[in-house]
Amino acid sequence: MSDTLRFFSRIEDIPASAWNALAGDHAGLQHAFLHALEVSQCASADTGWTPHHATLWRDNTLVAAMPLYRKTHSWGEYVFDWAWAQAYEQHGLDYYPKWLCAIPFSPLPGRRLLGIDIAARNQLLHKTLAWIAAGDGSSLHVLFPSEEDTELLAAAGMQIRHGVQFHWRNRNYTDFADFLSHLTRDKRKKIRQERQRVAKAGVHFVWKTGDEISEADLDFFHHCYCLTYALRRSTPYLTRDFFARLNAAAPASVRLLIAYRDGQAVACAWFLADAQALYGRYWGAVEDISCLHFEACYYQGIDYAITHGLSRFEGGAQGEHKLSRGLASTPITSAHWIRDARFANAIADYLRRERDGIAGYLDELDERSPFRPKPPAP
Repeated sequence: MSDTLRFFSRIEDIPASAWNALAGDHAGLQHAFLHALEVSQCASADTGWTPHHATLWRDNTLVAAMPLYRKTHSWGEYVFDWAWAQAYEQHGLDYYPKWLCAIPFSPLPGRRLLGIDIAARNQLLHKTLAWIAAGDGSSLHVLFPSEEDTELLAAAGMQIRHGVQFHWRNRNYTDFADFLSHLTRDKRKKIRQERQRVAKAGVHFVWKTGDEISEADLDFFHHCYCLTYALRRSTPYLTRDFFARLNAAAPASVRLLIAYRDGQAVACAWFLADAQALYGRYWGAVEDISCLHFEACYYQGIDYAITHGLSRFEGGAQGEHKLSRGLASTPITSAHWIRDARFANAIADYLRRERDGIAGYLDELDERSPFRPKPPAP
């Protein structure tokens, strides 16, 4: 049997059942999620995200795959390489196009090398690296890979970059009060005060999924989503069409939280969900209500995860303020192959220094943990 490397400019040309069999149940890696990005034109050549998915076939069977894009910028990635692009420009060189293996617009850690076994995943990686090395593009970047993938990427010669996110872990809590009981006194007090502010403002929440989400709900959510970007003076990456298509194609993966006051919707938060985790993604509000962001984006998500027996809640990229609200510091990685040896060496030196800084930062965050110290063993 021969294994053949093939690339696809449309994920719809790869059978969904074959892709999902490799991807597992991770909400962001599902065929329907990536397909919705493409058909809504959010991930397209026009937006600088040209799909070019790498796959490995054994005769007519898909044995490995990776979501791959040809990028002409670095927006929507949440791993920042703008300084690298600027250095190229200062030397009269092109950093773009570059190659990117990632879930577009989503800082969701997980597997990026999908395959029936490690051998197939490793073969796909090496064949793809060889193909890129023989073609164009300054580099290959793999964002937020799993620990196992990170080991394969490092063994293949890619440089590993380290970073931090904030995730909540379920320690078999019975309810939100049980979760609070594991925090230090001042953190418990702060969270209770923030939740009480929202409750006293007369706000209540409704979770919706699938066909519970109406067209009016989608309209309101996308309006709120766009308002959030407008406040930052930036342009939203995703269209209403994307959210509608995803909800229609993969309703089980969508959770929409709507906040109401006096019978009127005042805020929205959009989450993804799978069998293991809840992923906080987007939010927005039409009223400025004290602590509503913390309630909608963190406390409601934690409460939902406890109620539904999920193992973790991921609160998205960055945000040290999440630590005091029960989301623990979590190491994450990315992997980078740089074609130009001069820049590869300079970036390697930068990453070594950055890694030491991240290690120190993680130690500092551990010292500031919101959780009560465990009692000493008897």
